[in-house]
Amino acid sequence: MTDPSNYVREREKGSRDVTYPAAPEPLAVPVYDNHTHLEIADGPDGGLGLDEQLARAADVGVVGVVQAGGDIESSRWSAWAAAAHPRVLAAVAIHPNEAPAYAAQGILDDAIAAIDELAAQPRVRAIGETGLDFFRTDEAGIPSQFESFEAHIALAKKHDLAMQIHDRDAHDAVLETLERVGAPEKTVFHCFSGDAGMARIAADRGYWLSFAGNVTFKYAQNLRDALAVTPRERILVETDAPFLTPVPHRGRPNAPYLIPVTVRFMAAELGIDLDEFCAQLAANTLEVYGSFAG
Repeated sequence: MTDPSNYVREREKGSRDVTYPAAPEPLAVPVYDNHTHLEIADGPDGGLGLDEQLARAADVGVVGVVQAGGDIESSRWSAWAAAAHPRVLAAVAIHPNEAPAYAAQGILDDAIAAIDELAAQPRVRAIGETGLDFFRTDEAGIPSQFESFEAHIALAKKHDLAMQIHDRDAHDAVLETLERVGAPEKTVFHCFSGDAGMARIAADRGYWLSFAGNVTFKYAQNLRDALAVTPRERILVETDAPFLTPVPHRGRPNAPYLIPVTVRFMAAELGIDLDEFCAQLAANTLEVYGSFAG
């Protein structure tokens, strides 16, 4: 199968180190990367291809990924990747930072309709990433973010899919919207960024919290506090690659094969046996997204 969209997005490299870190020690019990962006080319010479990304991941015990879209093009690419590769499932959505741009062009409804169409594909298992971002969007763009978020919630319910939430500087507004509109049955806070109090609220409501490599960052005590109070059956792990590369590789390109670094850190923080933790993470992922084989 060929890539129908021919879409690969380049990441701005600047002067940072764009070489990939060495592979970590493999995990004995396989896990999954709950959220990644493999359409973003990174690293030297345009980064790793999809096949190489998946092979490197499998070599260290990361046996599947959820490839997340953020606009029409990357969502189409995500759906294609999932259809083409048995180790990939897809999430499709208009990112909250993209919603104002689509609205300004008068095509937000058309963009959401395109996501609706993609969501019907069998290996698209989530609507995401959607949500609210008050960090990068100015006040004029916030109404279209709410419009898009609520439309995506409706799509997740319509297609009986999980939903991956992007929440940046918008904790209260995201929680209020989910409570007011009614959250999908399977709601995931991708790259959870709140504190222990928010984690308790989310877990009490039956949401899942997905932790990325920034849980290892020195400044991120709030994330470690949140991890500590989250029930084990509500924890997921992700890369958000090529972003949020875990310590000690922070600043270099991230990739699914680096998940073991974050998983080992999380297990140590929780004081739990690594294999037991991996088995729980895998079970949680399959509960949210279903089987990669099906």
